[in-house]
Amino acid sequence: MGYRGRAVLALAACLPATPAWADAFDGAVLPEAGSPALSEPAFSEVPGQASPFDPNAPQPGSVRQWNLADIATPRAGPNLAALAISAPEPSQPIAEDAYGPADNTLPANTVVSGPAASLPPGVNLNGTGHVPREYAQYRGFFKQAGTIKTELAILAIYMGAQTIPKLTKETTSFHFKDEGWFGKNTTSLGMDKLTHAFNTYLIADILHARLHRNTNASEGDALTAGILAAGLMAINEVSDAIEPDSGYSMQDIAMNVSGAALSVLRNTVPGLKEKIAFKIEIMPNHQIYSHVGKEHYEQQRFMLSLKGAGFEGLRKTPLRYVDFQVGYYASDFLNSDRDKGIEPKRHLFVGLGLNVGELFFGNSNSRFGKAAHSVLDHIQLPYTSIRVDTHGEIGHP
Repeated sequence: MGYRGRAVLALAACLPATPAWADAFDGAVLPEAGSPALSEPAFSEVPGQASPFDPNAPQPGSVRQWNLADIATPRAGPNLAALAISAPEPSQPIAEDAYGPADNTLPANTVVSGPAASLPPGVNLNGTGHVPREYAQYRGFFKQAGTIKTELAILAIYMGAQTIPKLTKETTSFHFKDEGWFGKNTTSLGMDKLTHAFNTYLIADILHARLHRNTNASEGDALTAGILAAGLMAINEVSDAIEPDSGYSMQDIAMNVSGAALSVLRNTVPGLKEKIAFKIEIMPNHQIYSHVGKEHYEQQRFMLSLKGAGFEGLRKTPLRYVDFQVGYYASDFLNSDRDKGIEPKRHLFVGLGLNVGELFFGNSNSRFGKAAHSVLDHIQLPYTSIRVDTHGEIGHP
């Protein structure tokens, strides 16, 4: 006999030992052998217990013979309309005196993870993904700053290393200098000022990313990052204050604060980070890349980008990959250009740029994809936009 046949026999042999079988036949009245009832297999109900097969069960104490032919007789199904469907209980309001302000926007059984997991029931992260201050794990500036000591030390060492070459040259006592803003008579037509703003903005964003992780998304981490970034840049400005041909520039300090403030706004105003970005583009020159001096400034283009991906009506269209750009750069301000009598030029431009980060990493959930998307949210790759500027130049000047 095959395996399946033996399995069926084994199951049949085990049935009489089951509690259900014993309950069904306990007290059953079976006909005697040879009686007419054997022509119709019988089953007797247990006195005082309703039959599990018939919805119209007999009264307690009755005995009824069942005919297998009854199985073919259609029976009335249950009245589904009469069944009471119980709705899930709504979320209960959270008492403000116990947990602070209530926000009952999540269902009662919603499973949360990450920073939100530490919140009381009914309280959610704010619109920028921060834990409200009253529930934050790190509430003060110094407590938050203490979570990124390593990052601050690395930045301090990096900035200090940049100062060392200045100390090997002639220095002077600490002094201030009025460097101007964006005038044609300034050294770099304001490109150095925008560099200060962007560098502070970038440092603030980096510190905020670290603080957001280390403080478990405590509210106030964006402001802490902005203050630290502006403070580091202000200290670094001291190295200019001891150079004979330079000085401590309050214009630079103002641009540092502006860059930090933009970072704070983007990371605290709901939806702003998704809609705008402050980007730098570096155009290759005859050296490909110049890391210092006016040639370095001449390579740079700074822009505010209005991102199509940040607007709900455009997210499902190709316009999500397009940014509207407004920016500034300068040209013909090198010492060699001035010696030739070439007039320095300032360029305001508008244009459309390809959002490369959104194109390649917009839907990425990997750590690399998210990091690449963040990098490209601060950098515009060369030759990925088309512009027109105030000098009538069209294309990608």
